[in-house]
Amino acid sequence: MSLMSRATSTTARVAASSRSPGPEPITPLARAGAWARRAPLLPAMIFLVVVTQLPFVVTLVISSFSWNSLDPTSRDFTGLSNYARVFTDSELRSAVGATVVMTASIVAVSLVLGLAVALLLNRTFLGRGIVRTLFIAPFLLVPVAAALLWKDALYNPDYGLLNGLLTWVGQLFGADHPAQPDWISTMPKIAVEASLIWQWTPFMMLILLAGLQSQPTDAIEAARVDGASPWQIFRYLTLPHLRRYLELGTLLGSIYIVQNFDAVFTLTSGGLGTANLPYSIYETFYQAHEYGQASANAVVVLVATIVIATFALRVVSSLFREETQR
Repeated sequence: MSLMSRATSTTARVAASSRSPGPEPITPLARAGAWARRAPLLPAMIFLVVVTQLPFVVTLVISSFSWNSLDPTSRDFTGLSNYARVFTDSELRSAVGATVVMTASIVAVSLVLGLAVALLLNRTFLGRGIVRTLFIAPFLLVPVAAALLWKDALYNPDYGLLNGLLTWVGQLFGADHPAQPDWISTMPKIAVEASLIWQWTPFMMLILLAGLQSQPTDAIEAARVDGASPWQIFRYLTLPHLRRYLELGTLLGSIYIVQNFDAVFTLTSGGLGTANLPYSIYETFYQAHEYGQASANAVVVLVATIVIATFALRVVSSLFREETQR
C-alpha cells in the first residue's frame, strides 16, 4: 500500500471515530424496564388525581353556575359572573381586603419576632435545648385549641389573664376600678392577628435559625478580627445570608395564613370586619347555601395560594442549589 493511500485510510478512521455517535434507539426491553420502575408509583398517582384533581374540576364546573341548594332544581349557567362578584361585591371585596391585610401583617411581625428569637437562640447558653422546645410549642398546637386558649384564657373580660394583669397593675398604683376591656370587641383584628402571630413566630424562628446555623463562621471571625461591630456583622454578613430564608419564611407563611379559618371562626365568628376569604367561603356555602359563589371564592383562594407556592418552590430550589455548590 502506498504512503498516500495509507494516510487516506488513517484520516478516514480518525474522522469516523471523531464523529459524535447518534442517539441509540430505545429498545422494547428498555421501554419495558422504564415502565416497570414507574409501575409502583401508578396507584399513588391515580389516588392523588382522584382525590385532588377531580374535585377541583368539579369545583370549577360548579363555580360557573348560579346554584342555591335551597332550590336545587334551579341551576343556571352564569360563566364568569361569580368570579366577577368576588371583586365587585362589597362584602366579598371587604373579605379580600381583610385577607390581604391580615396575611401581610401577621407574616411581617412573625418574621421580625422570629428573627429576634432565632438570633437569641443561636447563642450558646445553659438549657438552650429546653428553651428551643418551649419556643416551638405554640406552633405544634392544634389551631382551634390555640384560638380557644387566646379566647378564654387571655381575652376573656371576666377571668382572662390580660384583664387580670391590668387589675394587678391598677391595684399597685391605687386604682379601685381598673379598666377591664373586652379585647375581642374593642380590637377584633388585632385580637385575631395577635393569636396567629403567637402561633407562627416559632415557625419563622425555625427557618431563620436553620439559616443562622448554616452561616460560615470563618467570615464572621474575620470580620471580628478586622474590628467590625456586632451591628455591622449582622447588617453586612448575617442579613444578606438570611435573605433566602427570609423569603422562604414569607412565602410559606403566606401560603398557610392566607387560608386561615380557625382563628377567625373561633374568636370573632367573622364579625367586626375580620371575615377573610376562607371564612366567607364557609359562610357562603353553609349559611347562604350558594354553591356556585362559594366554589368561585375557593378557586380564587386556590389560585392565590398556587401563585405564592410557585415562588416558594423557586426559593427552595435556589437554596438547594446554593448548598450543593458549597
